[in-house]
Amino acid sequence: MALYIDADACPVKQEAERVATRHRLQMYVVSNGGLRPSQNPLVENVIVSEGADVADMWIADRCGPGDVVVTGDIPLAAKCIEAGARVLRHNGERFTEANIGQQLAMRDLMADLRAANPLGAGGGGKAFSKSDRSRFLDALEREIRAAKA
Repeated sequence: MALYIDADACPVKQEAERVATRHRLQMYVVSNGGLRPSQNPLVENVIVSEGADVADMWIADRCGPGDVVVTGDIPLAAKCIEAGARVLRHNGERFTEANIGQQLAMRDLMADLRAANPLGAGGGGKAFSKSDRSRFLDALEREIRAAKA
C-alpha cells in the first residue's frame, strides 16, 4: 500500500505527508522537479524527465489495488482507477468507476469550448479554499482506512 501524489501544482502535499506519516505509509511525490524534497523517510521524491505526462505515466505504471492516488488530472485518474487504485482530487472529491466516464466527457467538452473561444475569454476555476483543504484531509483519511480494510 502506498500514497502517490501527482505533485506538480498540488496544493496539499504537506497535508498528505502528515496523513501518510500518521499511517506509516510510503508516499511518492512525483514531479518534473522544482519541489523542495521532504526529509521524511516515508516520503520518496521522484523527479521524472520533462515531457508531457511523464509523471502521470510513472504513477499509472506503479499504482494498483490498495494504493491511493492524489491528482487533478482526469486521464491519470482513469488509468489509476483501471489499475485498481483509489483516487482523490486535491479538494477531496473522489474519482470512481461510476463517475470517471462523465468526468472525462466533461473535460473533453470544456477543452472544445475553450478551443472554440477565439478571444480566450474566461478564467480559471475557483480558488483553493480552507474548506477544500479540510475536505481533502477528511477524504484522504477515509480512503486510506478503506484501502487498509
